[in-house]
Amino acid sequence: MAAATVSNKRVILKRYVTGFLSADDMEVVTVEAPPLDVPTGSKGVVVKNLYVSCDPYMRNRMTRHELPSYILDFVPGEVLENFGVMKVISSGHLDFKAGDLVWGMTGWEEYTVINNPESLFKINHPELPLSYYTGILGMPGLTAYAGFFDVPKPKKGEYVFISGASGAVGQVVGQLAKITGCYVVGSAGSDEKVNLLKSKFGFDDAFNYKKEQNLEAALRRCIPGGIDIYYENVGGKMLDAVLPNMRLGGRIVACGMISQYNLEQPEGVRNLYYIVTKRLRMEGFHVFDHYGTYYRFEEEMAGYLKEEKVSYVEDVVEGLDAAPAALIRLFTSRSVGKQLVAVARE
Repeated sequence: MAAATVSNKRVILKRYVTGFLSADDMEVVTVEAPPLDVPTGSKGVVVKNLYVSCDPYMRNRMTRHELPSYILDFVPGEVLENFGVMKVISSGHLDFKAGDLVWGMTGWEEYTVINNPESLFKINHPELPLSYYTGILGMPGLTAYAGFFDVPKPKKGEYVFISGASGAVGQVVGQLAKITGCYVVGSAGSDEKVNLLKSKFGFDDAFNYKKEQNLEAALRRCIPGGIDIYYENVGGKMLDAVLPNMRLGGRIVACGMISQYNLEQPEGVRNLYYIVTKRLRMEGFHVFDHYGTYYRFEEEMAGYLKEEKVSYVEDVVEGLDAAPAALIRLFTSRSVGKQLVAVARE
């Protein structure tokens, strides 16, 4: 008797994107799901996606690059992919069995075949919200942890500034900096987010960059003695304003530059000479280089969450139909906290 077919809702890229991302650049379609049993001899796994993450870097993958980037461009007509939380349906790999909960790269769809499951991480703390593995216990959390501790080597008493501070990465960096004993200031795009930074995440100060006439002056007001560590998530005008406000020998962690992703021509930065005069170190950072430390990070961060030393805020939308609009929210300052999509709650 033939097995019943299962449908598979998915989000595809309709065309390469120029300028600001719109919902019309993506499409939600329903196709037949792949076979839910892995073929004999396969070392792949079939997963049911529970949550998928919305992250700013996805916008870069929607543009066709003449020069190869660090990760492949999306292909029009094919499913989008990003980090997600999954339940293994069937497996041909010795390290995974049906019922395992994992996180890693998957499709923006209901069911995905993953042919290289060695790239997946098993979830060791299912007692915590599974959605956290798209954020504080997943790629963004590891980005915050490794990007803050491994690159600038923070010391107690240093002054830290974080742009995009209420997002998935920034909110974690700020709290880790407070645990380290630093003075922490953040910028965000609304009064609601500024209040969140100070009241929930324990930042010493924060400002709404949209209300500031002069970003350099805002930074001097919040950190009059200068910045030791800048965790860079925004780029453009914010980076330009930070450079004159850095202390001698300061360190800049270049994690992301969300202000530039929808621009056809990136903004220039005028104040780069301060890198010379202030003897600054600006270092690009990518989380893929730090995956070897993941399980150590997971245990430490899970401990912080259970001891309530760290808080986390999520912005969850329901269902893949809402996924395109959720991704766009990242670039309009509408999302509050970690943006993600609940595909199937279990």
